[in-house]
This record gives sequence, structure tokens and C-alpha cells, in this order.
Amino acid sequence: MLVDMRRRAATAQRGGSTADEEAAFDAEQNARLVKNAEEYYRSMYLREESSWNLRDSHMDETLEALERHLGRHGKRAKVVVWAHNSHLGDARATEMGQRRGELNLGQLVRARHGRDAVLIGFTTHTGSVTAASDWGAAAERKQVVPSRPDSYEGLMHATGLGRFMLPLRGAGSHTAALREPRLERAIGVIYRPDTERQSHYFFAQLPEQFDALIHFDETRAVEPLERNPEWRGTEAPETYPSGV
Repeated sequence: MLVDMRRRAATAQRGGSTADEEAAFDAEQNARLVKNAEEYYRSMYLREESSWNLRDSHMDETLEALERHLGRHGKRAKVVVWAHNSHLGDARATEMGQRRGELNLGQLVRARHGRDAVLIGFTTHTGSVTAASDWGAAAERKQVVPSRPDSYEGLMHATGLGRFMLPLRGAGSHTAALREPRLERAIGVIYRPDTERQSHYFFAQLPEQFDALIHFDETRAVEPLERNPEWRGTEAPETYPSGV
């Protein structure tokens, strides 16, 4: 089916309209998604790193297809991808890549584009986050436990700055000092404060992982358009953040 889609897409590009090209591209992406999804769900029953690698490889395939599609008339495309740190930071500089054999989107894009790819990470010390306690569970507004002093987040908090951007390219003295492996926190769809060290911290080398870091010392949870009882039940008082 995918081969047939590509054949028709090539025909559309030769003599079709822009609308035909877009429709052919959409159809091809849908066909690729079905193919990769079948393989992904099968791999979930085998090994965790296998399903992770398939998922991020699919992200990279999709991104590469978008690059080709947007640049098909000769103008090179510029693309911004918004994703979790664990997908965008170079996995080769983290425990997930070095110990578990996992790759990710940032690693694959950097390997393809070199310095033209700019990987930007986000960190926080404390605040609130919208996350679930388990897969498939309802979203809750949770308080973020203050970061560990021996983590990168704890180090950023120790600067005393509320928010800043830290460039990590080049050979500055700060990049050399940050290159020693240190704990880093990952909070995503799931957040389990009670087991935070085991569930959310891993070792990383920040200057190898990202090209720049943006730190917000205190973060605020994304507010859903439709608030379920679990989310409303953890809502801060109306006087937040000033209080009386």
C-alpha cells in the first residue's frame, strides 16, 4: 500500500496541483503510520528499549518526510519540533543511551544535520505540573518536588536566578564544568513524586545532550480546557500566587 501511495505521489508531483501534492503526502504519511504502529505495538511485548527506539525512529522518519515535502521546490525547510527533553536531547549523552541502548529523535536529527540542528532543553526546580499517576489515569495537577542538590536542576536553582538561557555550544569554562555526569530530572505524562529518584532521575552530560538550556526555577502546570475532578481537586487557592 505504501509503495502504491509513493507511485501515485510521484505522478501527482509531475503533473498535479498543489492540492493533489498535499493530499498525496497526507495519504503517504497515514500509510507509513499504520505500518510503523503495527510494528510498534508488536514490539511492546518484547523489550522496552525496542518499542522506544521504534517510536523515536518513526518521529524521525516523519520529520525527514516533512523536510523533503516542504523543500520539494528547492527552498530548504526550517522546522521547529516541540517535544519532551527525553526525545530531543541527544540520547548518547544520557543513561538511556549509554546503558539501555535507547536512541531518540534529537540524536537522529543531530546525526543527519550536524550543527544545523539546535537541541534546546528545559529544566525547572519546583512548581506544579499537569500529569497522571499512571498510564491511562486521569490528569492531575501535582506539586513538583524541589530538585535534588546533586542534580543539574539543583545546580541551576543554586544560581539564584528565576529564569535564564544557558548556551552549551563551544569550549567555555562553564561547559567543561558541566560535562561531568550529573543527575537530571524528566517529568512527562507520568509523575510520581513518592518515587521521584527511581522514576524520574537519570545521569546525563548536559553539554553533550543539548546545545542550549532554558531554566525556569518555578514552573506552573498547563491548565486543561476541560478540568476533571482530579485536576480541580488539586487546584491552588484563588489568591495564588500571592496568598493572604
